[in-house]
Amino acid sequence: MSLRNLPEAKTFQRPKNFQFDAPSDVLARWAETPFAADDGEENTISMYDFIGEDFWTGGGVTANRIRAALQKIGKNDVVVKLNSPGGDMFEGIAIYNLLREHPAKVTVKVMGWAASAASIIAMAGDEIKMGLGTFMMVHNAWGMVIGNKHEMREVAAMFDGFDSAIVDIYEARTGMNRKGIEALMDAETFMGPTEAIDRGFADVLDEGIEPPSGDAKNMDRALMARRQTEAALARAGFSREVRSEMLSEMGVTSAAPRDASRNPAARDAGVDIAAIQRLIETIKT
Repeated sequence: MSLRNLPEAKTFQRPKNFQFDAPSDVLARWAETPFAADDGEENTISMYDFIGEDFWTGGGVTANRIRAALQKIGKNDVVVKLNSPGGDMFEGIAIYNLLREHPAKVTVKVMGWAASAASIIAMAGDEIKMGLGTFMMVHNAWGMVIGNKHEMREVAAMFDGFDSAIVDIYEARTGMNRKGIEALMDAETFMGPTEAIDRGFADVLDEGIEPPSGDAKNMDRALMARRQTEAALARAGFSREVRSEMLSEMGVTSAAPRDASRNPAARDAGVDIAAIQRLIETIKT
């Protein structure tokens, strides 16, 4: 169990026709962020991707993958390296609970970003370290829903519960009062190391942690193009799974398309590939 005796986070049944995602403005900023490299250190779990599975590319940080990594590490101390824009709240809470239950010390190192669902995961650390130039970001639950007016009202009420559960996690780890945390979430707050430490979201400024270096010109061009295109699609209001489907249809990824009928939100979205291709051409110019 957590050395800090952190409480177990409340879990929820995933609503139908619903997808969690990182906010579109966060994805846009993430698109310009260099990638973190996996150094392969022993007893270290690196989370350098979206939180939640991307069925199209096989990527993403999932609870099942983290569970397998923790089982391999056993009862040893573990270091979690984070550089993620966030993603699926359900997966973030599940990963938080897995790390919280680990029988040895959990050290979280923010290598670049711990935003959205990734900030929830960070709260499971017995010690949270942030490097110079890194950020923690908190916000209200954010996602996309497809349905009628009754389903929309139902989901709006659910969001109150989601936000309350997230506040519970932050409150237990930081010691801040609920109103203060809610204000930070309402404002979609980015915190550098000093600010995060002052508010209890981190413990140590570790100058030995170096954020990902370089710039867009030196990054993998294919991955960079995917990030920028996905950010533009997010700003246009498309969910992560629908974005992945569009990119797959256009050959941006080599992953085989998944049957859209497995996800009503993707099936009912009315994807217009030609319109998206025109959008991408606009982005290029």
